[in-house]
Amino acid sequence: MNEELDDGRPVVALTGATGFIGAALSEHLMQAGYRVRALYRPRRGRVMPCADGLKWIAGDLDDPEALAELMRGAETLIHCAGSVRGANRADFDRVNEQGVINAVEAALREPACRRFLLISSLAAREPELSDYAGSKRRGERALAARAGRLSWAAIRPPAVYGPGDREMLPLFQGMARGVAAIPGSGSGRFSLIHVADLASAVITWLGAGTESGAIYELDDGHERGYDWDTVLGTAAQVLRDGAPIRRLKIPVAILRTVAGVNRLGARLFGYAPMLTPGKVREITHTDWVSDSTAFVQATGWRPVVSFRDGLAQTLGKTPALTGLPE
Repeated sequence: MNEELDDGRPVVALTGATGFIGAALSEHLMQAGYRVRALYRPRRGRVMPCADGLKWIAGDLDDPEALAELMRGAETLIHCAGSVRGANRADFDRVNEQGVINAVEAALREPACRRFLLISSLAAREPELSDYAGSKRRGERALAARAGRLSWAAIRPPAVYGPGDREMLPLFQGMARGVAAIPGSGSGRFSLIHVADLASAVITWLGAGTESGAIYELDDGHERGYDWDTVLGTAAQVLRDGAPIRRLKIPVAILRTVAGVNRLGARLFGYAPMLTPGKVREITHTDWVSDSTAFVQATGWRPVVSFRDGLAQTLGKTPALTGLPE
């Protein structure tokens, strides 16, 4: 794809580099002075963007040769690849557990590799809620069991938003139009983090000598997370010049009905739905508040992007935020 020169910069291998979080990580890693070797799935007509210090490796997590090429000369593997869609446990475990195992084995075969960072999910804290959540916890356990000589850590971000995100963007766009679709009672609390802050946390971890085997939660520093009143109040000021935003509550019974139809359709037609019964349990769970205190103490990292600023930037109201110190 693009030429790669050994210019003395440390090399980081990255999976999931074409996704929302992975793309931000790749950009921030290069800005921070790392060379990146990034895995991508080739397909007809796909042309990967070129950048100084970026080397694309064609393949996937089931391809030992591609993983070996990905790891060549890399000191660290950041495993960001993951599946958020699936019809059953096997669909999620294939990527979120077995993919971790494959990545760890590839890292162990590369003599230069010393560290492994897993980008997990806050959902792993509640593995009983869904196949997705369970698969993320099993991925963490697989890493812990197989890491061997690697110094490793896992990061559990909460809901991540920012430019390029397709999951939360419709919600924010609805708010800009004056309507917020809220699943269930809307009584829960939750944490958020802007993708630039997540990327800066990864950069900080790379430069810190943290204890191996740690699992860290992250958040944007907003104490006790958010409730919907706070989010909608901020969104009204940022997106609507103070005009109110109407709540459109979607009853759990309706969500479960749609999820059941999706599950049946997945069995009949073989597609991977987003809204499943497990996902309904996830999005109506009342406590998704995370606490980054342990990570801050271990690394010195601090989030810098407030929800107000991050929301404005995500909807194109302000210039892009880096999440990195000046």
